[in-house]
Amino acid sequence: MPPSNRTARSQVPSSSSDISPGDSSSNAPEQPIASQKINGYSRNTTERRTESVRSQVTTRERLHMRQGSPVKSTGLDGHGSDSQHSRLLDHRRRSSPSSASAAPSRKEKIGRPPWEPQASLAPHTSAPLACRISVPPLASLLPQSLEPPPLSQLSPQAQEAAILDDLLYTLMGFEGQYIRYVDSYNPSVEKDRLAGPNFRILSGLDPSLRDLTTSVLKMATYHSAIEAFVEVQSRAEFGSINHALCASIRKLLKDYLILVTQLENRLITSETFSLHVLHLHTLPTNQMMFQVYNLAQEILKKNALVDDDLDDTIDDFDDVDNILEQLREGGELAPGGMSKANRCTGGSVLRLLTERLSRMSGDPAARALLQTLLRDASRPYMTMLNEWVHRGGIKDPHNEFLIKEQKSIGRENLDIDYTDEYWEKRYTIREPEVPPQLGAVKQKVLLAGKYLNVVRECGGVDISTEVHDVPKSFDDPRFLDNINAAYAHANSSLLDLLLTTHALSARLISMKHYFFLDQSDFFTYFLDLSASELKKKSKDVNVEKLQSLLDLVVRQPGSIAAQDPFKEEVKVQMNPTRLAKFLVTVVSVRGFEEDEMNDNASSINYTPSVAEEINNNAMTGYESLEFKFSIPFPLSLVISSKTVLRYQILFRYLLSMRYTETVLVNAWEDQNKLIGWTHRSKDRNVEMFKRRVWTLRSRMLVFCKHFSYYCTAEVMEPNWRKLMARVDSLSNPEAGAAQEAGPKKVGRTVDELMDDHVDFLDTCMKECMLLNVRLLRVHTKILSTCTLFAKWMPRLNQDLILADPSLVNTPAANHYLALHLAHYPHHHPSANPATNTSSSTTAPTAPQSSKPPPPSSQKNKQPPPSSTTSKRAHTHPTPNPPPPPPPSLLPPELTTHDPHKYPAIDDMLTRYENNFNHHLKIICDALDYYAATETVALGRLCALLSFAGERAAGVGERFVGGG
Repeated sequence: MPPSNRTARSQVPSSSSDISPGDSSSNAPEQPIASQKINGYSRNTTERRTESVRSQVTTRERLHMRQGSPVKSTGLDGHGSDSQHSRLLDHRRRSSPSSASAAPSRKEKIGRPPWEPQASLAPHTSAPLACRISVPPLASLLPQSLEPPPLSQLSPQAQEAAILDDLLYTLMGFEGQYIRYVDSYNPSVEKDRLAGPNFRILSGLDPSLRDLTTSVLKMATYHSAIEAFVEVQSRAEFGSINHALCASIRKLLKDYLILVTQLENRLITSETFSLHVLHLHTLPTNQMMFQVYNLAQEILKKNALVDDDLDDTIDDFDDVDNILEQLREGGELAPGGMSKANRCTGGSVLRLLTERLSRMSGDPAARALLQTLLRDASRPYMTMLNEWVHRGGIKDPHNEFLIKEQKSIGRENLDIDYTDEYWEKRYTIREPEVPPQLGAVKQKVLLAGKYLNVVRECGGVDISTEVHDVPKSFDDPRFLDNINAAYAHANSSLLDLLLTTHALSARLISMKHYFFLDQSDFFTYFLDLSASELKKKSKDVNVEKLQSLLDLVVRQPGSIAAQDPFKEEVKVQMNPTRLAKFLVTVVSVRGFEEDEMNDNASSINYTPSVAEEINNNAMTGYESLEFKFSIPFPLSLVISSKTVLRYQILFRYLLSMRYTETVLVNAWEDQNKLIGWTHRSKDRNVEMFKRRVWTLRSRMLVFCKHFSYYCTAEVMEPNWRKLMARVDSLSNPEAGAAQEAGPKKVGRTVDELMDDHVDFLDTCMKECMLLNVRLLRVHTKILSTCTLFAKWMPRLNQDLILADPSLVNTPAANHYLALHLAHYPHHHPSANPATNTSSSTTAPTAPQSSKPPPPSSQKNKQPPPSSTTSKRAHTHPTPNPPPPPPPSLLPPELTTHDPHKYPAIDDMLTRYENNFNHHLKIICDALDYYAATETVALGRLCALLSFAGERAAGVGERFVGGG
């Protein structure tokens, strides 16, 4: 520090009343020592060099300035004309633009007023303890009149005394008379202050003294850099962890200043105090400051405050979710204009401290220092951690905790959330903010807080009470036990809330009744009541009427649904998308069987199914019907929209088979009561035709029944029992533990319960072939063929009457045709004159080629044809039919035998048989193949369906033999 700025080093009277009581040097006894002339100034025995005395003296009205040399006067003329000084000013002006005003040119210097440095207040910052005193002027700008005499003119003793005096100033962060900053250092630039000043010693110093001085000056560099680090890192944007670390470093700096005060006292009171003694006393502190300095520089590099490396900032805008979240909260992308990705805060600071502690484990002093810093810095982090794991709350104003909360995602969106966004994305882990101490238990920390947050939102956590007797730092031996205990408590609290308060088991059983058609007597009654409405197109169905019919059915006394406590939450809705089309889209998006999707056209060359070809507007109510459950929070976490969607898919799948089975049963009823089937024809071909129709209808019905049995009894029921066993083990841990052999296992968690629920549904969908595109399409094709065949029966009965010469134009036949014409006017041949007998039916047409996927089915050189791709008019009766005409008024074509009818319907039946046999063969071979390679459960279904194929072969042989 230049003499002009050393106002604190004034001559203090020998009276002890002028010494501050808090000064450590005031405790030393005063010893009268003769005044010494060192470097032109006198040193009194009562002189105090502490900071407190300096600050006390500077408040006096008169400042005692110390002369740099007894030869030079104390006048502050400021007219230094030394050429070396001018060159120095020019050099500093060129190297530092910010110092241009502080280093005027020679012409400006001539007219400059006398040298009168003044202090001013610096602008306010968010760091509460930052120094607000302006930077003192550089010693290199001193007037020539205040320059001290060269060191070469002093004796070695005088040089040592002058250097000792300067070292005490430099250790406090100021320049001395002979020890000054290098020209490249600018204290007004923050990066220079953070890197620390480098000092230069004026020429002429003895080499032995220069080596010791250079060694001690390193500690001065460390001190200045650490002070600047503390000021910068104490700003609000660097978070509470950095603030706690800076507070701990301030304690070390306080000990450092006490050491400097003690060294000054030794210099004053001891005649034997030398530069070598000062070097020995500062060695331990120098090592301590070196460790803190390295730590500070590493943190600053990560904060991009001492480096110009901006490569990492390129990826700052990749995380769109984080940017939008910050903008929603009304904040900036990064406080202070610095990217958050380049800020070392929170867990990153703790990670850095832990890594340095691991590297320095062989140095006891460094290890003790870093342990102290880590202990103090982790206290705010532990406060946030305890608040999260014990209450489920986050108090993280600086976004430095390992758990990140997306406040924009609320539970009000759970009804329309099909991706579990609330549970998966509302609380997530900030991987860069995870300290190494929490790396192994971070999932437990996340789940503990998530569970308690759910319980707290339901009013199960008292947030008014404070949490006591918890670890306050990472080095507490109870640290991991505290997290494990909190995790177990949170898990048990949420499980109790779900299983006991909200009756999760009863809710799942209720959903099984409605979606899996378990004990579905009410559903059969509902289908009977709503048959007229469900036969309409889906867009024409009256959903309110269906809902009222369902409410009537579930309240029917004696029904299983009448005892269901959740029957009020079941709603009817119509899905506008066909099930097969929706599942193919879902499987394609989820990535299942991508290779199969790519080569599907070449491996199975059959015409697309009716479910894919018919426009969605032509869907009936049977194809669109589904149930919707209203699930309250927090059950919506386990029974989420994602799982309800799976329930609806399985329900529509079962309903499609139930509907196909129903229309086939209706066809069987028609064959038992209509005149065309009950009349025994004299034509042997007609009777053989009837047997083939009966046989095909029976095989189709067997296929549907076996498929429904497999899906319900072989897939859903066993998997359901496994799921409920796990749920019951959660509600009754002793019973669950008694059923399991081996050592006692850790209790199951809510997340495991959620995974079990989803796995149960996924397993059911996979084993029911809903996640296999090939099997799904073939199965849809077979059901479409069966439905079309069943709907062909009313028209086929009319064609049988016209094809049988012994039945046509009989009173019974004419009466039936009159009634049939009234209900189905579009079945009259004159309704579409352009259509002949073969085109008026719904039989499938043959494709060009067909190639089944599994190897076992490739030996079919001439595969049978598949079903048609053309649209078909639904054969529903007219809603309010007119009265039937008298039999005598029937059109002539309905009372005359048509010899072309039998060949046409025989050809149509042949195509139905070939189509059904072909696709049955494909699905059996495919099931056999996938049972051996992927899903073993499909082997059971293959065995059930093979019965229909074997029976078909036997029946065909009997028909060919005339039996």
